Amino acid sequence: MSNAAADGEHAMPKVGDPAPEFTLHSTPDQWVTLSELSGHPVILAFYPADWSPVCGDELALFNEVLPEFRRYDAELMGISVDGVWCHAAFARERKLHFPLLADFEPKGAVSRRYGAYRFHEGTSERALFVIDRAGRIAWHYLSPVGINPGADGVLTALEHLSKPGRD
Repeated sequence: MSNAAADGEHAMPKVGDPAPEFTLHSTPDQWVTLSELSGHPVILAFYPADWSPVCGDELALFNEVLPEFRRYDAELMGISVDGVWCHAAFARERKLHFPLLADFEPKGAVSRRYGAYRFHEGTSERALFVIDRAGRIAWHYLSPVGINPGADGVLTALEHLSKPGRD
């Protein structure tokens, strides 16, 4: 067994694969389960940490583009290994209008299933996934951790899903 496999590392799911199921805290007393969003495209935005400059810029951009995402009936979820209270403070400060999910305990378990965990830092990668209405990976992108990937790829993937015969 390789060291990566021993550490619980998973490969990033491929386009067409079923999206790995999860249930994560969105608030101290509320949970989000991926399968409950079935019937809607879902955008998962994995990011390293609340309060970091690039993450703040990326999530602020997604917040601004949220009406465009919703035009495609898409649900946006931010995911990092920060705790639910940290997410609550960050979302309030940044006036975010989408849930931040706490992949806190066991730390990074969902990030690992999506191949989006940085083992050396103990944080999530900066990775984007678009999941189709049937729960399959439709598109994904792994960005260098220090670069805001923007929203163009997500919007292109959502536009592709909205064409007849797709999804």
